Amino acid sequence: MKIGILQTGYGPEPLILTGDYPDLFMRLLDGYGFDFQVYRVVDMEFPASVTDCDAWLITGSKHGVYEDHAFIAPLEQFIRDALAAGVRIAGICFGHQIMAKALGGHVEKFKGGWSVGVTDYDFAGKTLRLNAWHQDQVIDPPEGARTLASTPFCAHAALAYGDTGLSVQPHPEMDNDFIEGLMTHRGPGVVPDDLLAAARSRLDQPNDNAAIAAQIAAFFKGAQQAA
Repeated sequence: MKIGILQTGYGPEPLILTGDYPDLFMRLLDGYGFDFQVYRVVDMEFPASVTDCDAWLITGSKHGVYEDHAFIAPLEQFIRDALAAGVRIAGICFGHQIMAKALGGHVEKFKGGWSVGVTDYDFAGKTLRLNAWHQDQVIDPPEGARTLASTPFCAHAALAYGDTGLSVQPHPEMDNDFIEGLMTHRGPGVVPDDLLAAARSRLDQPNDNAAIAAQIAAFFKGAQQAA
């Protein structure tokens, strides 16, 4: 099964020396029998058709979905076309947000500030611990979307769109070392110092990345989304 990775941004240079965002997803989904094709949509490198791959995955990005970038509008159209054609598509962080925006939801820079580091998410009564790195979030999901996970800070931390769309706000592809790298290379002067300090104090905590990897893999292979 061929998964097309739609890359919407680049990590900080010191971190991507060992692998950029697509590489993190390939590692996350290693062992599930997928082949991967990367399209750098942030540089306007788009697939010719939504059927060029069996399913799609949209990465995170430092950009906001409400910003004026050339790739935003065509990516939104690609999302709509893929779902209309019944081709499965998953989004992470920025990917989560742009799927919501493309389908009529509202995304904004959250007035409550940032969520950073190891965070507990409520997935229908089951707690999963995942790394967060965002201020933007989905405020109003699109009509018909189902909220699958939340925190007190982020009400719509995972969304399902029928059986063909799945998105999550946190970063299951990022281990604690990568998040620490973001704190070092992207956080200072952007994320408040007290939040960075609190997040650093949780870096030794385990995460549940493998559980989300299994969920994404099952989704790509045709499993229906839980209500």
